Amino acid sequence: MPIVPDEKDWTWVLTRPCPDCSFDAATVTPSTVPGNIDNMLPRWRAVLRRPDVAERPNGHTWSALEYACHVRDVFSLFDQRLNLMLESDDARFENWDQDQTAMDKDYANADPAVVSAELTAEGKQAAESFARVREPEWGRTGLRSNGSEFTVLTLAQYFLHDVVHHLHDVDG
Repeated sequence: MPIVPDEKDWTWVLTRPCPDCSFDAATVTPSTVPGNIDNMLPRWRAVLRRPDVAERPNGHTWSALEYACHVRDVFSLFDQRLNLMLESDDARFENWDQDQTAMDKDYANADPAVVSAELTAEGKQAAESFARVREPEWGRTGLRSNGSEFTVLTLAQYFLHDVVHHLHDVDG
């Protein structure tokens, strides 16, 4: 059975805590973003060392390996989006089809050791990029293809929820 695409609009996590993973965007500040990213990297590396990392829990849920590949790509995508927001006024984000990316990059058959190294590198890069944001830049804006508007701060909050929530998915 193929994975069912997630087509929900998760931007609601910017206004209330997530009942599943307990992430609360209101606790995220510009000064906490880089440390939050850094603190999750060892947990993701531990996930990728599990002997059953490539096994799907059922026919419609990604394996921990597939989630880790997704998070690696989320780190890269949000680093790109952050830099676009910092470089251009009213940045526009192209649509990203995460399910098509999973198929195109063959997440299910990735090498966990390679994914661990890549996820760590992409996570560190994202943390460094967020650490370089200056105070006046946190209010810069960007627009997602579906019309959702973000500031650099709300982009960071939305992005962190994705990474935290997927840790919950693989630990739950």
